[in-house]
Amino acid sequence: MVHLTSDILQSVVKPARYTGSEWNAVHKELDGITCRFALSMPDVYEVGMSNLGLKILYEILNNRHDTWAERVYAPWIDMEEHMRNKNIPLFSLESFTEMKEFDFIGFSLQFEMCFTTVLNMLDLSGVSIWAKDRKEDDPFIIGGGPCVYNVEPVADFFDLFVIGEAEEALQELVDVFASWKKEGRPDGRIGFLKRAAQVHGIYVPCLYTPEYSKTGMYTGIKPVDDKTPAVIYKRIIQNMDDVETMEKPIVPYIDIVHNRIMLELFRGCSRGCRFCQAGVAYRPVRERSEKKLRELARKMIDSTGYDEISLTSLSSADYSCLGGLVDNLMCDFSNEKVGFTLPSLRIDSFSIDLADKMQQIRKSGLTFAPEAGTQRMRDVINKGVTEEDLLAATGAAFKKGWKTVKLYFMIGLPTETDEDVIGIAKLAKKVVDHYKEVTGRRGVKVTISVSCFVPKAFTAFQWFGQNTLEEFARKQQLIKEHITDRSIHYNYHDAHVSLLEGVLARGDRRLAPVIYSAWKNGSRFDGWTDQFDLERWNKAFEENNIDPNYYNHRSRDFDEVFPWEHTTPGVSRAFLKHEYEKAVAEQLTKDCRRGDCTGCGICQTLGVNIVDWGRNRA
Repeated sequence: MVHLTSDILQSVVKPARYTGSEWNAVHKELDGITCRFALSMPDVYEVGMSNLGLKILYEILNNRHDTWAERVYAPWIDMEEHMRNKNIPLFSLESFTEMKEFDFIGFSLQFEMCFTTVLNMLDLSGVSIWAKDRKEDDPFIIGGGPCVYNVEPVADFFDLFVIGEAEEALQELVDVFASWKKEGRPDGRIGFLKRAAQVHGIYVPCLYTPEYSKTGMYTGIKPVDDKTPAVIYKRIIQNMDDVETMEKPIVPYIDIVHNRIMLELFRGCSRGCRFCQAGVAYRPVRERSEKKLRELARKMIDSTGYDEISLTSLSSADYSCLGGLVDNLMCDFSNEKVGFTLPSLRIDSFSIDLADKMQQIRKSGLTFAPEAGTQRMRDVINKGVTEEDLLAATGAAFKKGWKTVKLYFMIGLPTETDEDVIGIAKLAKKVVDHYKEVTGRRGVKVTISVSCFVPKAFTAFQWFGQNTLEEFARKQQLIKEHITDRSIHYNYHDAHVSLLEGVLARGDRRLAPVIYSAWKNGSRFDGWTDQFDLERWNKAFEENNIDPNYYNHRSRDFDEVFPWEHTTPGVSRAFLKHEYEKAVAEQLTKDCRRGDCTGCGICQTLGVNIVDWGRNRA
């Protein structure tokens, strides 16, 4: 057990990151425990504690009598310095057990910029960073989350991955582990890994060998034997009402990023934005029933004392029974001063009316995501909204008293022209002018947040090359030059980070030494602006003789084999190619949830169906 002295805790920022013992944290006796599982987010406590997936898995695993799931997050810079100086290993928050004593350490990989932090946490744990170097009694390192749809750049650091939704797959994996352990651990680590590979949705990288041509092109990946599946399809939950989920979330002692109850309405999104990996990875839409959601809300309020519930999903306002659900939730908690928020709004008046009703207790600004500044560009990405939709929605908000609006955009999208880029500034100005038209006065604040487009695996844009640093900088300046109103506030992302993300998002196993070198050079917390250092990465690419431009700036041919297609959400490559062609032709694809099947292939491949309670009622 690790003991933290008071002098250490008093010398670091936010010592409550490391003390544990929060309300609803689970503590167990080790007698009868077969599997000890450390759940991790490779980021600081405030970020990790806000991750819904980890909250769900923590409760599900701890509902088992034979398993104890604990939490571990990355120590901040000040705490890491103390740990290294005093030889304090990374530890769990529940029992202060060293990480190397666990059976599994599971990392939720939310985006590519967390990779070096994973290596840093393994090093702090005393666990070998490279999977091939781990000893028989070392923990199994497991990954999950959005990045599993191309994990090849970090495959050599992990023992296995869960592809897709983990609620059922992780329990099956624990069952396999318990049986293997009871039998005396036959054939050692590799014996367990071979058994794990037979669990649907589990990918074991050491059982696959990537292949390259003489010119260095990736040509495919082969399993080591006929028993190992050539393609690993994602796990998916058909019935969201029946699956175990979170009912007693841990209540932190300090503020965290999402310090409220998160009520997951449904999974999936069928709107079909062509840049969006999540829209493909989580298909099809599967809603929870209104009855189930009200039950969960009641249990979580009672078990935590929170006074705010966030109705979460990829596109929460698309929940088919949302109006009735909000009315009933507000009635259920009418005497408890519980507030409700929608993290994402449709660009329509219904959403505004709903937001106005929900924010009677506490009012905040509104956020919309037009994504592009011109209608041509919105058609290219299949956004499905018009300028008129945005002005109608913001106008409805202004009439109800809102004076703060945030608009999200991207630059660097495929086929983008300067006119499309300038259109971002023009659209923001139209929203400012519309406020004066609606209210007869000035005083609105419109914030535009502009990110740099990163092509992702399993999207229609996976073939496109990413803009260069110079091109991103030019477009960012172009927007700035065309902002003429002080009511418009302009924020934009660091293109250096987006370009590195672009390399890792479509990379292969040859990037593993680069990631390792970057960590050795001092990289971690690369998603934090004040911690990111491009020179460390440039040096790492040079040390390993890797040209990053090969991965992000190069456009792919349609017949090129990709290093991510063996871990798949089930989407058809032909469908993605067709969407690419429709994007170039500026043609829209309808939402399959509201009309005919668009042929993505996911429902048919995975044997799963759309669950839409509003349609079922009709």
